[in-house]
Amino acid sequence: MNESGRAVAPLLRYFRASPENILVVHDDIDLPFAKLRLQFGRGSGGNNGARSIIGSLRTREFWRLKCGVGRPPGRMDPADFVLRRFTGREQPEADLMVQLAADVVERFIAEGGEAAQQLTGNVSSND
Repeated sequence: MNESGRAVAPLLRYFRASPENILVVHDDIDLPFAKLRLQFGRGSGGNNGARSIIGSLRTREFWRLKCGVGRPPGRMDPADFVLRRFTGREQPEADLMVQLAADVVERFIAEGGEAAQQLTGNVSSND
């Protein structure tokens, strides 16, 4: 995950695709739990996988679907937090987030990023 750029860059070259046409889906501890945000052309936001992709592609000009997992409690290591299983209380909301994320991906493929943003509630790529 943290070295995603090593896979993404060769795939783009192989398929002769441009970064503007890809959608990277990743967790985000700075988003509240189960919230989605679709953005274009932003920085890594501290996500190591996004940082790796930016470095490998040498551009920020690609779409990101950020899936909110919330902040880790206390002094818990963020890596341990994002890799843990959802609690019984979190699971139903996590399931809904995953379904909505799948809907966003489908709309992204069919209609593009701006149309897909409408499903996440953020209609500006400058959020």
